[in-house]
Amino acid sequence: MSGAGGFEAHDEQDGDEGRGAREGSEDREVFPEDTEKMSHGLGNDDDGTGSADDDHESGQGADEHGVGGAASAGDGGPEDTAGNGSQGTDPHRTPRIPLPRASVEDTGRPLPALEEPVPSVPLVLEHRVLKALLGAWALAACSAEETAAVEDHLGVCGACADEALRLRGAVGLLQRPESLDLDPGLRTRVLEGCLDRRPPRIPVPEWATPYDAETARLDALLQDFGDAEWHAPVRLRWFDADEATSRRTTVAGVMAHLMSVDGLVAVALGLDDPMGEVTADAPTPAGRTEAYWRASHFPPTRSVRTPWREQSHDLVRTVSFTGGTSGKLEVTYGDFVLPLHDAMLDRAFECWVHAEDIAEAVDYPYEPPSPRHLNRMIDLAARVLPAVLAERRQKGLAAPAHGRHLVSAGGPGRTLRLEIEGLGGGEWLIPLDSPAAVGSAEHEVAHVALDGVEFCQLAAGHVPPAEAAAGQLGDREAIRDVLFAAASLSRM
Repeated sequence: MSGAGGFEAHDEQDGDEGRGAREGSEDREVFPEDTEKMSHGLGNDDDGTGSADDDHESGQGADEHGVGGAASAGDGGPEDTAGNGSQGTDPHRTPRIPLPRASVEDTGRPLPALEEPVPSVPLVLEHRVLKALLGAWALAACSAEETAAVEDHLGVCGACADEALRLRGAVGLLQRPESLDLDPGLRTRVLEGCLDRRPPRIPVPEWATPYDAETARLDALLQDFGDAEWHAPVRLRWFDADEATSRRTTVAGVMAHLMSVDGLVAVALGLDDPMGEVTADAPTPAGRTEAYWRASHFPPTRSVRTPWREQSHDLVRTVSFTGGTSGKLEVTYGDFVLPLHDAMLDRAFECWVHAEDIAEAVDYPYEPPSPRHLNRMIDLAARVLPAVLAERRQKGLAAPAHGRHLVSAGGPGRTLRLEIEGLGGGEWLIPLDSPAAVGSAEHEVAHVALDGVEFCQLAAGHVPPAEAAAGQLGDREAIRDVLFAAASLSRM
């Protein structure tokens, strides 16, 4: 068969191998030597196939792949020069896909030499320079060379080592853990912005907003707690007869305590008592809590969160419906009585204090209340202090001060100036001789300065009175009586 006949026989193949061969031949430039090879490959036999000798010379036959030239074309190797299954290699052409390079490790050649690191020369500094660098070293602000020099010096100088230890401890106090919670005042600002645009038909009384805010913050802290967090141990701390006292419970137990004490306000408002049929030995916060814990067949779990939150909503809703007239309603705590507006502040204060206890148990930071709410809590404690001082004197826990004199109701008497700094700050004049007396700057005998949060920690029984005052001036005995009276405000 002629060469043209060979092409006709090849074109009649409709399979993939025929198309692959044509595509492979169309994708490249045809060289003269390729034309000569094609003429030899197509004119040897009448059926258009090469002889066995041709297959042997080409290096591999068509039967090796089974599908002719399409296998080589599809595999990306040397292209089929004959179009009939035999493969040819063009020494003058570079493959379209380069072969992988051989690693230098496989060639037997030596590896390139690595550059020798330049040895660093240690800094030689004088003692006064090294001592001046201790502050920067504690803040991790020194260079690598300076850090090495300072640390080498600390191993031989005891005075600098002690100073570095103190500085590093101070840096740890400056870097407080950051809370992932939002700013405590953000909720109040958002609500104020919304209520300014659309006033509520039934507003929440101003004296109930701290309780509403603190219960919402505590509920946000609890929402992601797992079983391990709910059973984390918590130690409740307070002062009893000027002695530090504590009680061990769990996070769920703290929530049961809050719910049972909030029940005192619920009962005063005519709502259901969370104690149910459980009878307490004494109608005090501690008596109700102990009775609730004893009546539980199992230790409290996460299930206590829902009834506590529903009760807090009911309290806020009820005082809102009753309006401002309910603020003077009395709430009995067993051994003392508070008007409703003060009782709601008291519950907000205890909710915040125990929320910090819970956050400390699960190692999570918790911010103080907004300054406006904190100021109201401090104001409540300052207003209660004169009555607590008089009660302590009756019990013999506070000795009569020298120069003490009785005054008529509403008259000025000896006064202590309580200055609160920072959040919720302000000044309060505390009458020392009688609850009916009025504080007077002209009769001031002592002055105490405290941070706002620290004063609240003192009133919660978390800070000893002897360690609470930041500044004292005047009658030491009067100052001691007021500080211990503030600590005696704490309870379970």
